[in-house]
Formats: sequence, C-alpha cells, structure tokens
Amino acid sequence: MNIAIITGASSGMGREFVSAVDKAYTLDEIWVIARREERLRELQSQCRTTIRPLPLDLLDRTAFTALSDLLKEAQPSVKLLINAAGFGLFGTFTEMNMDEQLDIISLNAGALTAVTHLCLPYMGEGSAIVNLASNSSWQPVPYINVYGASKAYVMSFSRALGMELRHRKIHVMAVAPGWIKTEFFDRAVHDGTIQYYDRFYTAEQVVDKAMRDLKKRKAVSILGFPVRLQVAAVKHLPVSMVMKTWCRQQGK
Repeated sequence: MNIAIITGASSGMGREFVSAVDKAYTLDEIWVIARREERLRELQSQCRTTIRPLPLDLLDRTAFTALSDLLKEAQPSVKLLINAAGFGLFGTFTEMNMDEQLDIISLNAGALTAVTHLCLPYMGEGSAIVNLASNSSWQPVPYINVYGASKAYVMSFSRALGMELRHRKIHVMAVAPGWIKTEFFDRAVHDGTIQYYDRFYTAEQVVDKAMRDLKKRKAVSILGFPVRLQVAAVKHLPVSMVMKTWCRQQGK
C-alpha cells in the first residue's frame, strides 16, 4: 500500500498540502494527522484519494505510539511525509506563558523529529520528506524568539538529514516561506508586538511552489524574489544588524 502522511492537515499549510498531494500523486491512501477529527474527515469529500483520518495530538507522546502501531499493522510504503504541524506566538519572551513556549518547541521540532523517525523505516528509494520551516529559520528573530529558534532547528535538521539519506535515495526538502495568511495568525497574534508585515502570500502559492521544487529535488523551497533576496542578504550581514533592522521595523 502506497501512502502519504501529512501532519497539521486540519488547516492552513497542511490542509493545502493534502489537496496538492491528492492531485499530484497516485496513492492508495493519504494519512492525515491533526487534533480536529471532524476537519480531517471533511477532506475526503475534496479528494479522490482515500483519506485516513488520524486524530492525534502530537504534543502528547502517546500519539507517537499510536502512529507506530498503525504503521506496524499496515506495513505501508510511505512515498511522501509532510511535516506541516506547528504554531507560534508573537510577543516578549518574558511576558509569554512558559508552557505554551515549550509546546512550540515540542510540536515544531520534537514532534517533527519523532514522526520522521517513525516513518523512515517504511520509506524507500524515491520517497521524500517535506518539512515546514520558515523565513525565520535564517536568523534570530526578537519577539518571535522561540518560534524562530524552532524553525532554525527544522532547517538544520532537514538539510543534515537530507545528506544522511542520500545513499537511500530519499529526498528531504525544507519549505521556508515568508508571511502566509492562514489560521496561524489567529493564535500567534495576541497583542501589537509585531506591527510590520512586508507582504503576505497564500498557502496555495507556497504549496504550489513547494510541489514544483520537490519535483526538482531542491533542498529548500522559497517562494518570492523578495524573500529569496532577504535570505541572501541575512547570510552576509552581521546578525546584530539584521536583528536591529527587524526591531526598527517593529517599532522597538
């Protein structure tokens, strides 16, 4: 049985990836993971591929045991894994709830690592892993501190893992978008700490570019010339200058 597994599939980027994978791949099933079962079940009416809803909370480590058991039982060939689950919070580190910030690390970095580890035994030549990083992966980001650090982990992990898996001919790609207008902001924004957004892209635009870049076996997918220009710039500028520029943009 050939399958894809997509986390964070109930909304935003994950949901958009489900649609894109359904159109681009011929699979027996797409396993979709998120907490909201009803949102996962809705996907079947929008897809030609059989959708298997897995209502799991990836902040609960028992979810990894459940996924492991399902994989052992089904013995599928995982052709594509997309780790899109994640969230962030905007604000001053010392003023934000500690448990929520630890959850950012657990979901964005820890769960992504765990799901990848569980799926790799079922992946073979030609399979691929897509991890959702961020434009925040490239530099420290004050007032999006923990989120940016978690996405820096995703970028580093993805690139290193891609090198390790070359001999197995399993491709790994990180997606590093700029601002995307999704439900992410419903949770991330709770005050006026972040005031400046240069431009927004849609989830559909980012996913479309990611799917095209995956076919080209790129290591990183970045949508938009302005974002690519910014990435190039921060690689060569002093980190202190980059952070001060960001803070000035936010009125800090």
